[in-house]
Amino acid sequence: MNAAVSLGLLALSASGPSAVWPYFALAFCNGIAAAIGAPASRSMLPSLIPPATLPSAMALGSTGWQAAIVAGPALGGLLLAVDAELTYATAGVLSIAAVGCVAFVRERYRDSWAPEPLSIASLLAGVRLIRRTPVLLGAISLDLFGVLLGGAVALTPLFAADILHVGAIGLGFLRSAPAVGAIVAGAVLARRPIARRAGRTLLVVVAGFGASTVVFGLSNELWLSLLALAAAGAFDMVSVVLRATILPLVTPDALRGRVNAVEMVFISASNELGAFESGVAAALVGAVPAVVIGGLATVALALAWPRLFPALARVDRLEELRPAEAPGGVL
Repeated sequence: MNAAVSLGLLALSASGPSAVWPYFALAFCNGIAAAIGAPASRSMLPSLIPPATLPSAMALGSTGWQAAIVAGPALGGLLLAVDAELTYATAGVLSIAAVGCVAFVRERYRDSWAPEPLSIASLLAGVRLIRRTPVLLGAISLDLFGVLLGGAVALTPLFAADILHVGAIGLGFLRSAPAVGAIVAGAVLARRPIARRAGRTLLVVVAGFGASTVVFGLSNELWLSLLALAAAGAFDMVSVVLRATILPLVTPDALRGRVNAVEMVFISASNELGAFESGVAAALVGAVPAVVIGGLATVALALAWPRLFPALARVDRLEELRPAEAPGGVL
């Protein structure tokens, strides 16, 4: 569907449209593609590699994603400067090439299970599994509330203009800093995956994310703000890799797609609602207090989570995790 959207944009651009609604329709289709494709793609990796190497593989995948976030818009801008149709055509060709690569993928590691009849119970099985499995619920909700409270990226344009006074170029550096930190952290994790105390480490990096957000909110210097955002990106990458490794290891193969779909709802909600919350808080109390309070709340969240979800805090070696029992009536 991504390829179809890109080719649709190519056709629209070449024909010179007179209305804006086709672009909204294609954006809607792109959202559907992301909603369907993301849970499926994230469910594939645990079926392709042994569990012992899953943390390194997750780190490599997340690093590649962050690199694409940085390089993709830059490449798109260069192509757009040459020709708009070339941008869409390149995106379409790359999407088709990606489909070709996936066509050759074959499963190697999975449990044996048979497809189940479609029913309301089967559709809600992922939600039920998360609700009854403290490790899953704790990991997913920690990310939801952490990003909801501690996200400062949405306010970087305001900080660049009114607090740091760095203009558009400085804003570009500020927006890129979290991705740079994430890429560095991902490369380190790919080489040296977390071997022990995974649950405690997850809580520590969430607290580090909140503390970095506080430093960014209090900073009046560009270099310190860049370091704080890069640190926040690095802490967030460690959190993403740990959560992305814990979830498939605790989830039965048959429910992995449905659990990933629920997680994607959490992630989308935290990102979008977090940006909205940051804007509302900045309007009510000011940008600096909004960011600082949000960062402190994230630190408090990480301190409270061991009491609310002790099973998550007790997770030690990731390879020792085993799939939870599926809800009754599923599988």
